[in-house]
Amino acid sequence: MSEPTAPEDRPDFVGRVIGTEDATPLEFWVGVAPERFLQLDDVVALQRTPPGRDPVMIYGIVSQVRARHEGARFDSDVFLIEDGVLPAEVAEAAKVLSTRFEPEVFVPPLPGQAVLKAEGDDRDQALFFDRMASRLPAGLSRDGQPVFVDLEFLDGTRGAHVNISGVSGVATKTTYATFLLHSLFTSGVVPAAHNAKALIFNVKGEDLLFLDHANRKLDDTQRDRYAALGLPASAFRSVDFWAPPRRGASSAAPDTGARSEGITSFAWSLEEFCRDGLLPFLFADAGDDRQQYTMVVHNVTAQLQREAVAIGDGAVSIDGESARTFRQLIDLIAARVQDELTAPEWAGRAVGIGTVNAFVRRLYGAQRHLEHLVRGDLADPRKHTISHDAQVTVVDIHNLNDRAKRFVVGVVLQRAFEAKERAGSPDPLTFIVLDELNKYAPREGTSPIKEILLDVAERGRSLGMILIGAQQTASEVERRVVANSAIRVVGRLDAAEAAREEYGFLPTVHRQRATIVKPGTMIVSQPQLPVPLVVEFPFPAWATRPSEAGEGPPREEGALVTQPDDPFADLDSEGSGLPF
Repeated sequence: MSEPTAPEDRPDFVGRVIGTEDATPLEFWVGVAPERFLQLDDVVALQRTPPGRDPVMIYGIVSQVRARHEGARFDSDVFLIEDGVLPAEVAEAAKVLSTRFEPEVFVPPLPGQAVLKAEGDDRDQALFFDRMASRLPAGLSRDGQPVFVDLEFLDGTRGAHVNISGVSGVATKTTYATFLLHSLFTSGVVPAAHNAKALIFNVKGEDLLFLDHANRKLDDTQRDRYAALGLPASAFRSVDFWAPPRRGASSAAPDTGARSEGITSFAWSLEEFCRDGLLPFLFADAGDDRQQYTMVVHNVTAQLQREAVAIGDGAVSIDGESARTFRQLIDLIAARVQDELTAPEWAGRAVGIGTVNAFVRRLYGAQRHLEHLVRGDLADPRKHTISHDAQVTVVDIHNLNDRAKRFVVGVVLQRAFEAKERAGSPDPLTFIVLDELNKYAPREGTSPIKEILLDVAERGRSLGMILIGAQQTASEVERRVVANSAIRVVGRLDAAEAAREEYGFLPTVHRQRATIVKPGTMIVSQPQLPVPLVVEFPFPAWATRPSEAGEGPPREEGALVTQPDDPFADLDSEGSGLPF
């Protein structure tokens, strides 16, 4: 781009660098020309030729805009000026944060230099889009232009993981996470995207149980926004839904309200519980690790793996005593850790009776929350094992108690992580969407779930397991989980939360804006770009609540798992998906 003789005649001319404010390589002010305007997030460019050097292109983003009277001294002068008594001029100026120098000669722009609005190739250079080998659509700018993130910092090539922060119910964290999935699966940017998988935990309401239904509130304006991003305005095409079984239902019918079709209930057999060592996930609160009974937990887990014998339908037998319900298994465990003869083997040789009793109380406390999830009375337990046959697997846990939620999240994540470890290859990519990270990976204490999430955050990149985590307050989440997220996204924040050090990657003006942004607007930070970008994403093309559910998916074989009329019809079938 070369500066013309009369820049004011160019349609992209917006003003000149002012000399009443310091201009530095990092930031400078632009006086807005008459009949022109700049708004927040506009991208600008100018050219300076240092003595004896080639021309340097300086790019930046507008971070603040001000307007004031020049010639006025007092606040009340505004009335005299409007009445024509006092002469004054309205002057607008925009503060610009520098994003890129090409070539990298870090010099300040000079007062009086013409500033142009960056468009086309200049905009791509200003935002480093030209350096991105794989540009993933992440939303639209305020003027309707596509905004991208570098896929290499999301898929594990150079970085991985996304962390989203924002106030519950306002920041649309989960909605933006599903939009990113939609972009990943349909943009054509991800190699072999049809093989990529997503595992979503539905932790609030039943909003994610209609991802496969078109949103009937989507209008033509929103369809045009999808078209501008190069994305189809469509629902997710391949989704499996899993929900906990209804309490007291011998058939293990899924416990859902708004949707009953296409949902399969999940549960774990007593055989799986013992064989796979799932007992520690009953003690997954961060505070549990500080209790002495954790050594009892590990001893009992080892004994169950050694002593429990499968007797059919998921039930087990220990020393000849059978257990077909979770309560019966707990009774067997309690009897052995409290009996003087078996306690040394089951509880541990140096464990006091107080510690044993604390363990037993906790165990019985978990009974009513887990007895419908861990059982030995299902005719074919394999049918209730969460598989990953579809591209998107939604695990609904919103109506479970917190202890049961932790158990489900921990077990499902552990199996998914172990499956990726066994595969030994990052392909196909697996995306994990989990809200309320502060509950599962809190800053203080340790727990089995927290350890798994740390493994995903630190080693998942090499295994092709990508965490898209969300929380209201990043200050309450384990630092290493957040720090390992290459892409950070912020929606509406509480003012006190926005002031915390965890948001140090946001310039001051972006922290202020985070307290007032509307739903559907996110602030995205990525390694390639030194300044976060404010993006707006289209209204979901998939239903986010029952009232929005329009046309459902076609009834194609393998496209949707449904609950069969005859629960024993496929008694001898084997599941082909990875067990989660």
